[in-house]
Amino acid sequence: MSPTVTIRPLGAADLADYKRLRDDMLALHPEAFTSDAESDARKEPADYLHRLGLERRDGGQFLLGAWREKRLLGAIGCEREARLKVRHIGHVIGMMVRPEARGAGVGALLLEACIAEARHAGLEMLTLTVTAENAHAVRLYERHGFVAYGTLRRALKVAGRYHDKLHMALVL
Repeated sequence: MSPTVTIRPLGAADLADYKRLRDDMLALHPEAFTSDAESDARKEPADYLHRLGLERRDGGQFLLGAWREKRLLGAIGCEREARLKVRHIGHVIGMMVRPEARGAGVGALLLEACIAEARHAGLEMLTLTVTAENAHAVRLYERHGFVAYGTLRRALKVAGRYHDKLHMALVL
C-alpha cells in the first residue's frame, strides 16, 4: 500500500468528488449497487449531504474517503439505525474503489477505518450486502470478520439478468 493514500472522513466540500466517484462506479459496475447510474447521474452533490451524518448527534453515520493527493480513490459509508431498539446497528453502504487502486489494499484500509469509526461511535454490529458473485469483495469482508447470514436471490435485475445479494454481519 502506497504511503500516499490517506483515509479521512468526507466533508461537505468533498461531495463533488464523492459524486464523481459514485457516478463512475455505478456506471462501471451496475450489478454491485442497488442504485442505478442513470438516476443518480441527475443528482447534485448536495443530495449526499445527509450521508455525512452532520445532523446526527449520536454518531455512527459517516462517509470515509481514500485519497491519493487530491484524487478520491475510494469511499465507504456507514448509516446508523435511528430507532431506539436497533440503534446499536450500523449498515455499511457504498463501498467502492476505483479500478486503478484495486489490489493495493485501499478497500481493506477503508473497511478497517469504517470498523474503527463504528466502534468509536458505540455501534455494536455492522451489516452489509454484497453481490454474491463478487468473490473478491466477499473474501475482503470475511477477512475482516463479517459472516454471511443469508442470501436474497434475484435481489437485483440489471439488463435482464438477476444478481443475488449476500447479507453479512460483524459483531463489534
